[in-house]
Amino acid sequence: MIDVITLDFETYYDTSISLTKLTTMDYVDHEMFKVWGVGIKVNDEKTQWFGEDETADALNEIDWDKAKLVCHNTPFDGYILTQHYKLIPKYYIDTAAMCRGMFPGQSARLKDCAIRLFPNDATMRKGDELVNAKGIYDLPPDIEKQIADYCIQDVDLTYAIFQKLTETFPNDEMDIIDLTTRMFCEPKLKIDRERLIKYHEQEFNNSEKKIKDSGVEKTILSSNKQFAQYIEEELDIVVPTKKSPTTGNPIPALGKNDAAFKQMCDRYPEYQHIWTGRTAVKSRLTETRSKRFLDAARADDTIPVPLRYYAAHTGRFGGTEKLNMQNLPRGGEIRQCLIAPDNHYLYVADLSNIEARMLAWLAGESALVEQFRKGDDIYSNFASKIYDRPINKKDNPIERFVGKTAILGLGYGMGHKKFRDTLKAGAMGPSIDFSETEAKEVVNTYRATYPKIKLLWTKLEDLLLQGLHRDNYGNKYGPLEVIPHGLKLPNGMALKYQNLGSTPQGLMYESRGRKEFTYGGRITENVIQALSRIVITDSVLRLSKRKELDVVLQVHDEIIIIANNMQPHVTMSYIIDDMCLAPKWCQDIPLDAEGGFATNYSK
Repeated sequence: MIDVITLDFETYYDTSISLTKLTTMDYVDHEMFKVWGVGIKVNDEKTQWFGEDETADALNEIDWDKAKLVCHNTPFDGYILTQHYKLIPKYYIDTAAMCRGMFPGQSARLKDCAIRLFPNDATMRKGDELVNAKGIYDLPPDIEKQIADYCIQDVDLTYAIFQKLTETFPNDEMDIIDLTTRMFCEPKLKIDRERLIKYHEQEFNNSEKKIKDSGVEKTILSSNKQFAQYIEEELDIVVPTKKSPTTGNPIPALGKNDAAFKQMCDRYPEYQHIWTGRTAVKSRLTETRSKRFLDAARADDTIPVPLRYYAAHTGRFGGTEKLNMQNLPRGGEIRQCLIAPDNHYLYVADLSNIEARMLAWLAGESALVEQFRKGDDIYSNFASKIYDRPINKKDNPIERFVGKTAILGLGYGMGHKKFRDTLKAGAMGPSIDFSETEAKEVVNTYRATYPKIKLLWTKLEDLLLQGLHRDNYGNKYGPLEVIPHGLKLPNGMALKYQNLGSTPQGLMYESRGRKEFTYGGRITENVIQALSRIVITDSVLRLSKRKELDVVLQVHDEIIIIANNMQPHVTMSYIIDDMCLAPKWCQDIPLDAEGGFATNYSK
């Protein structure tokens, strides 16, 4: 029999030692870390409080090999359980993650979830007694009694939320929550500590040298006000300005990405050492990031992988704990400092063009789908239409890049001005200048070549609008089904648009407390990302159920796995084959994947 263990740790915190100031890893590893006590509920029995001296014994009485752990924000409580008490549950359940999945774009705090799920029950409310214990290292009896009652209420709320959500929450999604929580609480991915230390020192020294070579004091370079004054008084240059997003008044434009700042740097190359020093002071991302990875790693060099389940409206994962492993540049040094244990490889595979394939499939663009099925170079094919001559990857990289930008961007309604700006920015490749007329021609060519994609924008906007009227509930388009203010997905989850309404300015909904407008192209992007995410997580779950494979990270369209280094080509082939298995709801979509293996995350 599997027991459901709902628990909540109460721990010491003060102004500087808290989860608002520190990562979970730094907080739990802090020399001042202390467990005041824990509230534990076994199945539906009465919740009990165990104080500081009783906690370890109470936890050790539980058979964790036969226990599901339920918490609200399980990465925190689970991390304490596994790293501080060395106890490993059979399964992780996180009601905060479940709430993010069921109510995307809305707060997943325990207080807000309780109000949302039990609006008419005043007894189902989170207390605020915790603040009474702030800064008190050893709790006196009266304060401990308050904290005990507060904790018991939190545990009861968590269990009630779990009971309510589990009625409709898909089992596969529960497994995804378990897997991603396990990546954090039971880390297996490791760091190459020596290499990472060397890289951190190198980045620190590079930054310090650039600052020193500028000849300007660090305090002046780092202050917008002082640096603006320095430019004006010492260099006799008019300070570039931009409009303040809050007041609308002009303010100095001194950010490295400000167009006016870039123009000033180009206009006065004789002061390049100063501009470089300013950028070095304000942009120490690689230096601080490498330090965070070093600080996060355990003594055995394993590093917790913090993935935020349902961070995006579409179900995509997000980064958290100040590491953001969803955003490690390909070929970057930090990425290459992530390694497999001894006698193992990291196997990295990604779905090729999954969103472009899903878009073509859902729109019914059969000719484009067939190009994918044959393994054509889609980007070169479309670039050939743009330039009216044969384009290939080897001989025409710039032209192919234009085709790639078009295929990946224009499928969601991007206009010619944004397309032109995207090429000019060069964020994903070379900076390319297109005239407005040329950009407009590319957009028109795309829409003429793939007319069913343009029709899909209208279809999906109409489908979402149907969610405003009860008579339309249950209507379907492909794998999508109309529900109140949203679209049900084939995995049982949904794209939800809270308080959706039609206004003269367009469709409007609420997300994270703000009003958002949407339209056909953006709805299409949401749908395609959500469907593509299902294809990826389906494969993640299948692969994770193989004992010889440890899925340790998932990044956008990539799956990263630790497996032994025996017969690596066989292992890699198996992973690729699995990722190319199409779901039942889109069995005719042609999927493709590629990958490689190494001792580190080098792909």
